[in-house]
Amino acid sequence: MTELRSKVVQLYKHLIYLGREYPGTNGPEKFRQQVRDAFLKNKSETDPRKIKALLAQGRYVAKEVETLYYLKKYRAIKQRYTQE
Repeated sequence: MTELRSKVVQLYKHLIYLGREYPGTNGPEKFRQQVRDAFLKNKSETDPRKIKALLAQGRYVAKEVETLYYLKKYRAIKQRYTQE
């Protein structure tokens, strides 16, 4: 159980870190609040299978946010080097 707890804390910290530059107005604050709400909603979960499923869902969200950042970076680089 301690192993799962450390994974949950690690995922939470990673998502908060990723939310630093979330795009949009109030992006970082809104993203941080949504992450916090999602974790608080499931804080009383004790079933290891359910916790593992929630961790997988959280990792998926993290990958989506990372992909969003890579896309934003790619578009900025493309715009700089392909000016007509």
